[in-house]
Amino acid sequence: MDWSLRFLVSTYLLCGMWSVISAGNALAGWDSHFGRAPLLERFSWKMLDFAYPDEMSRQLAISKGEFIPENALPVGIEIWRNKLFVTVPRWRDGIPSTLNYISLDTNRGGSPKLTPYPNWAQNKAGACGSGMTTVYRIHADVCNRLWVLDTGTIGIGDTTVQACPYTLNVFDLTTDKILRQYQLRPEDINQNTFIANIAVDLGKGGCEDAFAYLSDELGYGLIVYSWEQNKSWRITHSYFMPDPLAGDYNIGGLNFQWGEEGIFGMSLSPIALDGYRTLLFHPLSSNREFAVSTRILRNEELAKDSYHQFQVLEERGPNSHCTASVMDENGLQFFNLIDRNAIGCWNSLLPYTPVNHAVVAKHDEALIFPADVKVNRGILWMISDKMPIFLLSSLNYTDVNFRILTVPVQEAISGTVCENTPWRYINNRIWWDR
Repeated sequence: MDWSLRFLVSTYLLCGMWSVISAGNALAGWDSHFGRAPLLERFSWKMLDFAYPDEMSRQLAISKGEFIPENALPVGIEIWRNKLFVTVPRWRDGIPSTLNYISLDTNRGGSPKLTPYPNWAQNKAGACGSGMTTVYRIHADVCNRLWVLDTGTIGIGDTTVQACPYTLNVFDLTTDKILRQYQLRPEDINQNTFIANIAVDLGKGGCEDAFAYLSDELGYGLIVYSWEQNKSWRITHSYFMPDPLAGDYNIGGLNFQWGEEGIFGMSLSPIALDGYRTLLFHPLSSNREFAVSTRILRNEELAKDSYHQFQVLEERGPNSHCTASVMDENGLQFFNLIDRNAIGCWNSLLPYTPVNHAVVAKHDEALIFPADVKVNRGILWMISDKMPIFLLSSLNYTDVNFRILTVPVQEAISGTVCENTPWRYINNRIWWDR
């Protein structure tokens, strides 16, 4: 019995209800640019459902239009201990809760109902200051805090209504209580602002030495929030803008144009010898990555005149639009490749070039539009949601539409260029700082 078959059998025996999917579906062959580990389909849904107190409450919500199952699309995930968080934006009517979780203790597979976090009351749309209206991507830090940006919006595109101000909510995950709420200043946003991603930077100073970076996708800016100062500021740069040649997409059988999509995904390197991280980021409508030291971002005065501090990295190559990205404590970056129904990787000890990138997961059904990716305790988590079909066409609700999949990081990168660490890069120095 070869290694892959042994792994499949042991996985099946260990995981019970979980489904195993070949990560290499539709790949031409295996080499150092293609991973070979199978994916675990942890959860899947044809339509989302929510954990109402009882069936009567659920039916009442449906009859009143407060819950319309076909209108719910999951977009973001995060993992903390026994909770798997799932966010659902209020793009359409009938979304009862935007920030939710699944208990990993009591749900081992299938299509579990989403439980509002921290409760139903704090997920009431338009309840400015007491309820969250629309949440996209979130971050749990090592200080047991959950960073949640409520955009305050209902609808999407031309239907968008700004029901509440953009508000950063930080929860204590051990008590499920709000530690802090911070409204973005009018100067932080503009008439085009749309913020869907957040990155959280913990420095050497511990839990108080925290900064949040918020990417303004359509307003082409980066908002920095200092936890210690309880203050925010906005940074502008031409690298936050989309590439006018990269606005054409082909996903899930649809051809469409998202030419306005600017700065979107972000990831943070481990702390370097100078005490700072590197923020890597990319516009959605682009095939290129950019980088800047958090030494610049953390200092409001330095950030004002910082054009030349930003670095241009090489293009990933054609058909490499990327939504979310994440970097683990070992400097391994994982990024969603939405054109390819795939997840890519890059070892940051190597230069950022296509030859140093690999595809660690690919599936032309299970990974249609990978929307978010996270690493937790050595496990790579990803969610796919067929978003373009949801927005531009219509989903078939007799099929599985949404999936959460996992694969161990070491299994994912095994045999790929991402596993290779060059001996000449030492002292935890990153190549672009040399």
